Amino acid sequence: MAVPATDGLTEVGTRPRLGDYLAETWRMLTFALRLAGSRLISGLLPNRLGVLWIVLKPLSLAIVYGTIFYFILSGAARPANFVQYLIVGVFVFEFFTGCFGSGSKAITNNAKLVQSFGFPRMLLPISVVFEQAMRMIPVILLLGILLLIFGEPISWSWLLIIPIFMVMGVFNLGLALVVARVAVRTRDIQQLIPIITRILFYASGIFFDVDGALAAYPTLLTIVHLVPTYDFISIARDVLLSGYSAPLLAWIAAPAWALVMIVVGTIFFWQGEPRYGLSD
Repeated sequence: MAVPATDGLTEVGTRPRLGDYLAETWRMLTFALRLAGSRLISGLLPNRLGVLWIVLKPLSLAIVYGTIFYFILSGAARPANFVQYLIVGVFVFEFFTGCFGSGSKAITNNAKLVQSFGFPRMLLPISVVFEQAMRMIPVILLLGILLLIFGEPISWSWLLIIPIFMVMGVFNLGLALVVARVAVRTRDIQQLIPIITRILFYASGIFFDVDGALAAYPTLLTIVHLVPTYDFISIARDVLLSGYSAPLLAWIAAPAWALVMIVVGTIFFWQGEPRYGLSD
C-alpha cells in the first residue's frame, strides 16, 4: 500500500523548531494582516457611526478626565499645558490597552479556527496588534489636529511619533503573546487585565505630572520612570509637546522594554504551541 506524502506536514501536538516557526509565521504574515482588517471592518459595520467610534472613544475619555482632573489637580501635579498633556497620554495609552486586552483573547476567541487549521498560532496575537495599529491611524491624525487647535506649534519632531508607535507595537506584541498563552489555561487573567490596566493608567501619569507629584519621593519616582507605559507616553510627549522633555531614562527604557518583551513573549508563546489546538 502506498504511503501518502508527508512533505510540509507536521504531526499534531508537536512544537516546531523556533527558527522554522518564525519563518513560517513570517511567510503567513499576510494572513494576520487580512484577519486584522476583516475583524476591524466587521466590528465597525454594525455601528451607525462606524469608523468614528475609533476616535470617539479616546476623545470622550480625554474630555471626561480633563474635565474632572483639571479642577482636582493643582500645583506641581498639574502640568502647564494640561489639555495637550492629557490628550497625548490618553491616546497613546489607548494603543496599549487595546493590544493588552484583545491579546489575552487572541487564542480563546478563535478556538474553532485554532482547532480546525494548522498554522503558527503566533499569527493570532500578531493580528491583534495589526488591528489596533489600524485603529491608531485615525487616532494619530486626530491627535495632530487637536494639538494644533490647542496651540502646539507643528514641528518636524512630530514625525518621530511613527517610529515611537512602531517600537511600542513591538512591546505590545510581546505582552500580547504572554497573556494569550496564559489565558489559554487560566481564563482568570482576562478578569485581572482591567485591574492591571487601571493601575498602569495611574502609574503612567496620564493626567498629572509625575516629576512634580513625586518630587519628594525619589525612589518611587525612579520606579515610575521604569514603568513601560510611562516611558512610551513620556517620549511621545517629548516629540509632540513644546516645553516638555522626557527623562533620559525613558528614552533608554522604552526600546529596552520592547526588545526584552518581544524576545520573552516569542519564546514563551512558542513553548506552548502544542497545547493551543487542544484548548477547551
